[in-house]
Amino acid sequence: MKHAITLKSPKTTSNRRVDPDNPPWSEEMLGPPVLKRGRGPQKAPTKVLTTVRLDADILAFFKAQGSGYQTRINDELRKVVAKGLTTRSTRTRAKAARAG
Repeated sequence: MKHAITLKSPKTTSNRRVDPDNPPWSEEMLGPPVLKRGRGPQKAPTKVLTTVRLDADILAFFKAQGSGYQTRINDELRKVVAKGLTTRSTRTRAKAARAG
């Protein structure tokens, strides 16, 4: 037959001495609660949250280079835009060459 286990009641703190070098915390010492969620505002220009579907091999290539793969993909896309090699800009140049 199992015996019931009774928990001892916690000791009262009234008979403890208060150490003057280590006083108990008060609400005044703690101050107001601080809640931090997320990273906060970006220091650089704000980026847009979007979804892009990439081929598995392309994504694997950038991920294999280590952390920061999204930044590297963004940098490569920025290089393409700077060169003017986007599909839209090539078509625009071709139309302008035919018209002019």
